[in-house]
Amino acid sequence: MDDATRLDIARRQIVAARQYTESLLVDLESSSWFIQPATVSTHVAWHVGHLAMAQYGLVLFRQRGRQAGDSDLMSSRFRKQFSKGSQPDPIVENNPSVEEIRDVFARVHHQALDELDHYCLEQLDDPVDEPYAAFATKYGALLFSAHHEMLHAGQIGLLRRLLGKTPIR
Repeated sequence: MDDATRLDIARRQIVAARQYTESLLVDLESSSWFIQPATVSTHVAWHVGHLAMAQYGLVLFRQRGRQAGDSDLMSSRFRKQFSKGSQPDPIVENNPSVEEIRDVFARVHHQALDELDHYCLEQLDDPVDEPYAAFATKYGALLFSAHHEMLHAGQIGLLRRLLGKTPIR
């Protein structure tokens, strides 16, 4: 399989994962984003913020390093609040607003897709620095971005049910 085909596969997986996640969010009221149902230590807002942070890391940072405009995509505070190992905080005032989270989520995704359109195909098999979650290459980071999003979409789907919403699938 040639590199252009591999990149197209990664792109289509990233897009499909985002479409599915968006389908889970479309009818969730902002007031429910920070609710942690009984015995659950997470909420929708954390998952969406985490997905934005992770997509930045996997599709942008792992591919081309940090760039000057990256602070316009998300603040350092945002990145830290939703990074791997962070704890969801159910206190609304301690979090960015739902609007900000959704804005960062969309902004990072649009930037990722834009940069994928100009990605250097010869670098797909270049290694990425440790730690990495699943794959040791730049191409693997792209694939994992979609896989990671689907993992969190499953958790958002469960939260939807616990919040009384109808399952999407």
